[in-house]
Amino acid sequence: MTDTQDADVIDFVTAAPAAGSLDVAWIHGARPRRRCEDPPIQVHHFDEHTIIMRQSKAVHVEAPFMFLLFGNERALLLDTGATADPAKFPLRATVDELIERWLAANPREHYELLVAHTHGHSDHRAGDGQFAGRPGTTVVAREPEAVQQFLGFARWPDEVVTLDLGGRVLEITGSPGHHRAAISTYDPWSGFLLTGDTVIPGRLYAFDFPEYLASMNRLVEFARARRVTHVIGCHIEMTSRPGRDFPLGAIYQPGERPLPMTMAQLTAVRDAAAEVAGRRGVHTFDDFILYNQPGAGAQARLMARGLLARIWPRAG
Repeated sequence: MTDTQDADVIDFVTAAPAAGSLDVAWIHGARPRRRCEDPPIQVHHFDEHTIIMRQSKAVHVEAPFMFLLFGNERALLLDTGATADPAKFPLRATVDELIERWLAANPREHYELLVAHTHGHSDHRAGDGQFAGRPGTTVVAREPEAVQQFLGFARWPDEVVTLDLGGRVLEITGSPGHHRAAISTYDPWSGFLLTGDTVIPGRLYAFDFPEYLASMNRLVEFARARRVTHVIGCHIEMTSRPGRDFPLGAIYQPGERPLPMTMAQLTAVRDAAAEVAGRRGVHTFDDFILYNQPGAGAQARLMARGLLARIWPRAG
């Protein structure tokens, strides 16, 4: 618990959802064979208590997004990116500086950091080691059992649990299918529904399709019962052209789709999943591409296109 006085307690309920800004031009890499001067991490303040970060494509081609949410008693860092080396990817230093600035504006004698993950794939947890030994910090392990135990799931994934950051109470539900430990997190303060890789403007890999479809059915009903302002995943992979994605491993993505998606798009993903449930393979829609339990052939074609785009950029 914090030692704040009543006057210092931030009200994360009355004015929710907050009127923040997503007016940001995300850095999307550099043209092939050109030197990239991008910062390793791009930081955007949605509001003073909500931060979205993106890892540079110059550091790792996945360029995942990460989220830092401040409550009265602790902050939540959701995902730690795709690179372990702090010299190349200074996530710990960046987060420490952001927390220091927040505490300068909102003094607390004790303040904690919780590090958790949208799911356990390596491009979302590689930076975990940077937080080892950090005072007042808890890093949640990536395994499904550890996630369920820490968050207090008794009926995974068919329930909603809460995570209190100190007046900022997040609601979390299980959304396996892309990954066994995948979660989706609703933040009433920002109105964000954070979906990890389950729903993104990009390639939706449903490795366990029955689980994925069940998760999408739950997620749509979950979102409909809440004031969701933006559906936000962890990657941008679609171009501005309907049904066209960037090649796998692209280091330059001009004309990206916006990161935030809408409730209509969330519902469209659910409807698409129901439509193709009996058909394994790759299914293209305007705002996303759905991989229903992709086989070796689909993966090989995806990788071949990515390799060709690197050798001959206009081919992508």
